[in-house]
Amino acid sequence: MTFFPYLTAFDVSLAHLALVAGAALILPFVIDRETSLHRVALFVVAWGLAIRYAHWRATETLAPLGLTWDWAASWSFFAFEMLALISSLSAFVIMSRVRVRHTEADENAEWWAPDPPPRVAVLIATYNEDQETLERTIIGTQVLDHDRLDMLVLDDGRRDWLAELCAARGVRHVTRPDNLGAKAGNINHALHLLEAEGPPDFIAVLDADFVPHRQFLTRTLALFHAPDVGLVQTPQHFFNADPIQHNLGLSRSYPDEQRFFFDHMQPARDGWGTAFCCGTSSVIRWPAVADVGGFPTESITEDFMLTLTLQDKGWRTVYLDEPLTEGLAPEGLKEYVAQRARWCLGLMQIARSRHGPLGDTALRLRDRWSVTDSVFYWLTSFAFRLAAVVYPLLYWFFNITVVDAEVPDVISYFGVYFLWILTVLNLLSRGMLVPILNEVSQLVAAIPITRAAVVGLLRPKGHPFSVTAKGGDRSRIIVQWRLMMPFAVLLVLTLAGLLIGIVSDRFAYHDTGDGKAVILFWTLYNLVVLSVTVLACVELPRRERHVADAPERAIFAPEGGPPRRVWLASLTRDVVRIRGVPMEPGTRGIMQIRDVGDVPVTVFSREDDGARLHLFPEPTEHDALLRRFYTQGDAPGIRAAHFFSILHDAAWRLSFRRRGE
Repeated sequence: MTFFPYLTAFDVSLAHLALVAGAALILPFVIDRETSLHRVALFVVAWGLAIRYAHWRATETLAPLGLTWDWAASWSFFAFEMLALISSLSAFVIMSRVRVRHTEADENAEWWAPDPPPRVAVLIATYNEDQETLERTIIGTQVLDHDRLDMLVLDDGRRDWLAELCAARGVRHVTRPDNLGAKAGNINHALHLLEAEGPPDFIAVLDADFVPHRQFLTRTLALFHAPDVGLVQTPQHFFNADPIQHNLGLSRSYPDEQRFFFDHMQPARDGWGTAFCCGTSSVIRWPAVADVGGFPTESITEDFMLTLTLQDKGWRTVYLDEPLTEGLAPEGLKEYVAQRARWCLGLMQIARSRHGPLGDTALRLRDRWSVTDSVFYWLTSFAFRLAAVVYPLLYWFFNITVVDAEVPDVISYFGVYFLWILTVLNLLSRGMLVPILNEVSQLVAAIPITRAAVVGLLRPKGHPFSVTAKGGDRSRIIVQWRLMMPFAVLLVLTLAGLLIGIVSDRFAYHDTGDGKAVILFWTLYNLVVLSVTVLACVELPRRERHVADAPERAIFAPEGGPPRRVWLASLTRDVVRIRGVPMEPGTRGIMQIRDVGDVPVTVFSREDDGARLHLFPEPTEHDALLRRFYTQGDAPGIRAAHFFSILHDAAWRLSFRRRGE
């Protein structure tokens, strides 16, 4: 006997969903993100709901065993889904802990006193970056708050103009006769030189497009107070929008694709002692890197492998989650996809090496788990994303059953699990995950990444290192047809399947049961995801690379007129936009800017509430602008998603005005 005899299965499923929605409203007021017990409780529920969902899928939604197309489609998609679910369950365990080291860095500042500060060599590895990019990094490194500092620009491009730039800036320019070992080999060559001359106490590694903040060494060196710390990694922040943000017009409302990893997964990994080196923005103890014989060259992701070789020798890698460097994200979608495919391939090389999960080393079980978790992420997540947009087509065109489920059950099992995970991950990441956009960021690179994962596992050797191209001319619209074509085809096929069902009873629309409703919702969701993915393949022009600071006061002195106080609405190396004082084009004068000085300017465009002016800085002001932009202040860009701002920006992106920018 039931207390509610008139409740239907649909009512019960909605009640389950309402319960989770109610919890989502309460949890922010009772959960402390840094308390492990709270995080464990959240993910214990997540594990329970995941297992409940998996059991339902396995026992009630699959086609009967047999040599039929329904059986093949149903069970193969289930396999994709369960492998991805295993990856998610591993991630839930990782995120059940978190380690925050701000206080530790505060308490151990200058731990070496009264001895002199340690000597640090900053290594800037470069191959084909342009002068503007390298000049920015060199200037930023020269103003680091550390007394005993050497800087080496490691030029694998062997460029004369870079040698001249380094000479003019008083920086050591290092070349080698070949490019063996790519970036790792370049760094190892520099390590041999330093060892012969008398090694430093620490080395810091920066990519050519990453500029350190003034306190980069001050903060990271503090964590070396523990003698077994071999490497300190810091997050990567980007002063420009990545291709997904930019092409969808969301650079001011949606965070870059790597924010979740650097701001939330790495601190969680550090809680387990499995944080790993990410190449740039890291500092390494000299005895540690000497102990492992330099940077490993067996993988094209030498950074992750360096962490494993250090751990094999007993050296720890720790993570300091503070914005201490900022760099240039790939601006083109093709480069963005190629970079992630390279990361995937390198990880698979590590998995097949002696430092893989089954290797004969002294690695701890948790280190082997760390590699296994990464393998599952790259191998399953992107393949499942592809399967999710392909398999519904089997239903519409061939009447093949992929998921045989009732709507109330889908809500009760999948809906409750999905809503809980979305709630928990957004609570712990401060609103980082946005449905549809999260799917698009994975789907756009899913084909090359899946190919790289399979190739890397089957044939781990013989793959050359590919440098991620950055910068270049971004002044016009570019359609990445090769990347777009598979998703455009899938979009057309998905629309065609729906339309065929409307006009013909011979196809899947003759089914009037709940199965059709489930597949219909799934298909409509895929239409949105595929449409946004196609849109993301249209690259918009870029005019500015630096995200401007908050508005501030400045003084403008026009030729022949009195000085005026104005608001700086945006500021780049070349252009400043002011508010409050309309000015006519051609007006010249001097702009007094905080921390920069007096800069000659000329008005080139009048606006309703102000004007745009060209800057003509002298070398001193030019360097001051670069230091102002890249070596101080908080993290650039967006660190959490803003839902209503996303809707607003998306509407602008779809408008003619937005497309014409």
